[in-house]
Amino acid sequence: MNIKKTKPRRVAVKPKPFDQARDELFQHIMRCEVAGSHPDHQKEWFDETLAYMAERYHELSAVELADLRTLGERFAQPAKTAQQAVSA
Repeated sequence: MNIKKTKPRRVAVKPKPFDQARDELFQHIMRCEVAGSHPDHQKEWFDETLAYMAERYHELSAVELADLRTLGERFAQPAKTAQQAVSA
């Protein structure tokens, strides 16, 4: 007798609005090359983009939008090299 074990089906889980907004923000940062821009331009870009995100994802709270901006600003910072890590 050959008994075939079936795997349980995975239920697709819809991502939460914050996760969708975060992923979209990261994509915009890469597409718009925010990481290499002047800090003043970055601030202006984040102000405009987060205003757009607040309209697009109206279910996000003010705290979540602030967290989203913090994550985006960290993501836009240039990567540290090994030399910078050792000297820090």
